[in-house]
Amino acid sequence: MKNVIIIFILFIAFGCKQKDSQKENDETSENIEKLNFWKKQFAQKESDALKEPFVGVFTEDGDSADLFQIHSTGVSTLPIQKAAEHFLNSLSPSQLQRTTFDMEDEEWRKWCNVDNGIYDRQGVSLKELTENQKKCAFQLIQESLSAKGLQLSKDIMKTDHTLKELNNGLWYYDEELYFLTIMGNPSSTEPWGWQLDGHHLIINYFILGDQVVMSPVFMGGEPIITTTGKHKGNTLFQDEQNLGLNIMRSLTPEHQKEATITKIKAGNNNVAEANKDNLTLNYQGVQVSKFSNEQRQKLLDLIYLYISNIREGHDKVKMEEVKAHINNTWFSWVGDTSEDAVFYYRIHSPVVLIEFDHQKVVGVPNADDGKPSRNHIHTVVRTPNGNDYGKDLLRQHKEKHHHNN
Repeated sequence: MKNVIIIFILFIAFGCKQKDSQKENDETSENIEKLNFWKKQFAQKESDALKEPFVGVFTEDGDSADLFQIHSTGVSTLPIQKAAEHFLNSLSPSQLQRTTFDMEDEEWRKWCNVDNGIYDRQGVSLKELTENQKKCAFQLIQESLSAKGLQLSKDIMKTDHTLKELNNGLWYYDEELYFLTIMGNPSSTEPWGWQLDGHHLIINYFILGDQVVMSPVFMGGEPIITTTGKHKGNTLFQDEQNLGLNIMRSLTPEHQKEATITKIKAGNNNVAEANKDNLTLNYQGVQVSKFSNEQRQKLLDLIYLYISNIREGHDKVKMEEVKAHINNTWFSWVGDTSEDAVFYYRIHSPVVLIEFDHQKVVGVPNADDGKPSRNHIHTVVRTPNGNDYGKDLLRQHKEKHHHNN
């Protein structure tokens, strides 16, 4: 009788194990189907966008011509060039083939902020590099960015490891699944550039002589404040969030009303993310010419939070460009203005477009209540009027040197 009971218990246990195994298989299959569905969706969006030749972000009326000129900034880019050469020399032949593209290849426009489970990236990832190759890769990024920009990039990468921890080790979350590509040949006279592409972090970096265009740039993160695990305490975008809210709250009631597109913040509001290279976007909100001197300076400080991710020297070059158009800059808002508000804001001028958005929860398990959250943020920086990816400077360079073919 005792043996019968033992066999019965083993039979029940085996049956439960089989059911658990079947349940896991079903859940895995369901997840794979979901991933494949979204992967096709993003691939189709990109394909549709690439069918259109690059134009750039413009208003319906357009802006004045000759906004961007080829000139000497007096800020050497030689350290970036040397770092890129060292990185390329560190790669194997097969890695080199995957990493290098023609200067005008559409690889520039192939980027997306979503995770690696639903978007295929080109180039080599940090994860597959040797320690020496990885050191060379980070040297290129370090020479191109400010210390703040480099640290922010690393902190964004950390959030992907946190998502991995929170999601039972899902393979497509990883702080090293960030992919580098080089367009053109590193040069002191000819145009070239590089791209870093991964979840919540995309940097497009164009160089011509000693001029630099760093856009489009996408920087985001989830969770914004990490409370557990390896990177506990990692925190992102608090200054961009708090100063933006502070500016909105400092406006007069009349100007707040002008700035507000809608007080209802029900979803995601960014308009200039991936596949939006040819976006038509009119100025909205309140014009900065109406700001007091103190409010105008606060806005310049906020803009600088985004611009200062570029290397020292070139940050000042870009800010001079921004200041020249500050009175024709517009500030717009979605959401309310309470102390703990979730919101979206946009700063838009002829030479810069900046977006900040509190997004719905995506990666943190059991946290999605269908509403935007301060724990998931997207930011975008673009150069309107045709100079994302340095395209307008590239056009001028080709015209000057008769590179029309």
